[in-house]
Amino acid sequence: MPKATWNGVVLAESDRCEVVEGNQYFPPDSLNREYFQPIAKTTVCGWKGTANYYDIVVNGQVNAGAAWYYPDPKPAANTIKGYVAFYSSKVKVEP
Repeated sequence: MPKATWNGVVLAESDRCEVVEGNQYFPPDSLNREYFQPIAKTTVCGWKGTANYYDIVVNGQVNAGAAWYYPDPKPAANTIKGYVAFYSSKVKVEP
């Protein structure tokens, strides 16, 4: 089962992930939300739409902009609406 961890804690774990462009997108209900802080950063993908970001905060340590999601994706990416992915360089994601 895919699992995302950082700084000794499980951030998300689910057997209902969607894989897009090599990234595991975790369903919203699989997140340990206590570690996620929304930030103002956004980026735009031509086929997925506008992504919003989270900082990950564990034991006072901040992993800036380590996670992203598409709250209102374009139709081609509707399967990942609200799902969260992580930068593999910032968070360990096991398939």
